[in-house]
Amino acid sequence: MEQTVSLREKLNQFFILLGPILIANVATFSMSFFDVMMTGNYSATHLAGVAVGSSLWVPIQMGVGGILLSVTPIIAHLLGRKETAKVPSYVVQTIYIGIVLSLIIYILGMLFLNPLLDLMNLEKDARYVTKYYLLSLAAGFIPYFIYCGLRGFMDALGKTNVTMLITLLALPVNINLNYVLIYGKFGFYELGGIGAGAATALTYWLSTLLTILTTHKSKPFMSYGIFKSFEKFSFGKWKEILIIGVPVGVTIFLEISIFSAVTLLMSQFGTIVIAAHQAALNFAYLLYMLPLSISTALTILVGFETGARRFKDARSYTLLGLGVAVLMTLLSGTFLFIFRIPVAELYSNEQQVVNLTAQFLLYAVFFQLSDAFQSPIQGALRGYKDVNVTLIMSIGSYWVIGLPAGHVLAVLGNMGPFGYWLGLIIGLGIGAITLSYRLFHVQKKQKSHKSLHKLIN
Repeated sequence: MEQTVSLREKLNQFFILLGPILIANVATFSMSFFDVMMTGNYSATHLAGVAVGSSLWVPIQMGVGGILLSVTPIIAHLLGRKETAKVPSYVVQTIYIGIVLSLIIYILGMLFLNPLLDLMNLEKDARYVTKYYLLSLAAGFIPYFIYCGLRGFMDALGKTNVTMLITLLALPVNINLNYVLIYGKFGFYELGGIGAGAATALTYWLSTLLTILTTHKSKPFMSYGIFKSFEKFSFGKWKEILIIGVPVGVTIFLEISIFSAVTLLMSQFGTIVIAAHQAALNFAYLLYMLPLSISTALTILVGFETGARRFKDARSYTLLGLGVAVLMTLLSGTFLFIFRIPVAELYSNEQQVVNLTAQFLLYAVFFQLSDAFQSPIQGALRGYKDVNVTLIMSIGSYWVIGLPAGHVLAVLGNMGPFGYWLGLIIGLGIGAITLSYRLFHVQKKQKSHKSLHKLIN
């Protein structure tokens, strides 16, 4: 990470960070993408089971991951202030938090998974796949959250290319394990969607082991001595990490779980609708990796510049990130509109599922545009360490407005499953508007503080 002056230098540093983050995020999500796609080509029933299981896991995965990735702006601020000696302790404490949160998830799963599945209107076979997909996936919870903490450390140092390479190494392993375990190749038992969960868990272990080895043996990470000595629990640092991380994680959880809640509500329309909805949502998530990656890059860059009290540069990076996000999302939305039928055919060979998936993808085009604004703004606000108001705005736009609007349109408006998608678009749009106002307020406040600081001195 270096101080930049000209727009050209900022563009260069932005894309140096963004490229590896985007590739790593796409590769990470591709594990879920191939889980759904390969399971869909196995059977619609198994696709529905994995769809519900994924809808329960992904909000937890992203939410807890968001809590742990809060170490990124903390370290970015430390680096901006040149307080590098404090970095290792924060990384280790983040890992401890990840392990504890994994154990909490295990306990909650044992207590509530069966009752939750009983509440859903799932066919018997789809319910079986959902349960055992999640149980097989659970073997990878602890390593995955350790990986999140270490990735936040690596990204904060600006070495996003390293996590990219690790993820790219793990992805083909995941695809091959899916092939072997879903379809029962090379003498292995044919597990269908359950095999997809096992394959992903094994891949989490591989990614984490590679990340630990890299942190311990490679420059510049080894100079921080993350694993050279035992670090005691520091609840003071836990508090600092969680004060930033919990609002971030809960915001991400609420944003992602709104989609999961819709998937669960879709269960009333039958297996075919669930399968088509999940297929369309899965590809929309894949496209979402672009604004999400820009969000992460802005967290690092804005955090670094804010830590050094270069507020004008932080604002410049924010505008740069928003411009790139809107432009790239317009291109990806156009692609999705034109190629929605070929995309749908990737997920199933059943024509009814393909036709319905293509219709859902039309709606996905519109909420991609909202994501182009709100995700980069969220990333910038995290860089400013402004997270609590964002949480309140997310609750209001997604759960108070978006989901109820979707339910009204689906049930009272007789739009059926498409009403829920329109409700998502409304919620995301309102979220983008309110977050834009919050960013303007934060930047105006910082500008005022800087002017006052100059006047005093």
